[in-house]
Amino acid sequence: MGVALRDARRSVTSWCRRHTIGGDGAVAAVRRGHRQGEPGTLSREQELELIDVLRGVYPDDLGLDEELWTRQSLHTLIQSRFEAPMDAGAVGAYLRAWGLGPREPRERACGLCVGAVERWVRSEYPTITRAAQEHLAEVYWIGRVRLRGTMPAADVISAVSSRGRVRFMITTPSVDPPLPRDFVLRLSGEEQRTVHLIVDGSWPRNEWPRRLPRRIVLHPLPSCGRAVAA
Repeated sequence: MGVALRDARRSVTSWCRRHTIGGDGAVAAVRRGHRQGEPGTLSREQELELIDVLRGVYPDDLGLDEELWTRQSLHTLIQSRFEAPMDAGAVGAYLRAWGLGPREPRERACGLCVGAVERWVRSEYPTITRAAQEHLAEVYWIGRVRLRGTMPAADVISAVSSRGRVRFMITTPSVDPPLPRDFVLRLSGEEQRTVHLIVDGSWPRNEWPRRLPRRIVLHPLPSCGRAVAA
């Protein structure tokens, strides 16, 4: 009986994590009313090339003055690499198609965790926002989506601020990849700002970076996987 219950719990955990990262991101995104290759869009081949250029690379590695990728820095990279006459709004459309952008907390949970997340928003989230205000800190929601249509596979790790600003990186996933320490540290910036980071079910606690500076505060969003680990 105990073995069966443990196996069932593992199955739930696996399903929840696949739901979290199994993603709504897809390549070959185009704006409504446009076709691939038209002015203001990238061809599928160009988009795949762009994803490969971004893998494991930060903007400052390419001479851009950003800690993490944003719509602005991605716009600059596209213009310089492809000489594409693309406006910032079109770049935003690609980010949304990749699964990036503001999401409601319940959208970050699997179907089994929605109730727990909604209770957490009512009971815990106000405390986090008050602490952030006291520290003059930013609140970020961190998650991960798997891009469909890439070879090898690509994960987009994103942090969306409470003001809706998106910062991200693209990685080639390994087995149970941890939350990247560099990504977390870069959210604090060279100014070493205090940040409060709400981490969704993409990573259990044992995959969080350890020994972070005190200015970086991580908060777990409720998930079935964490309930099982506890």
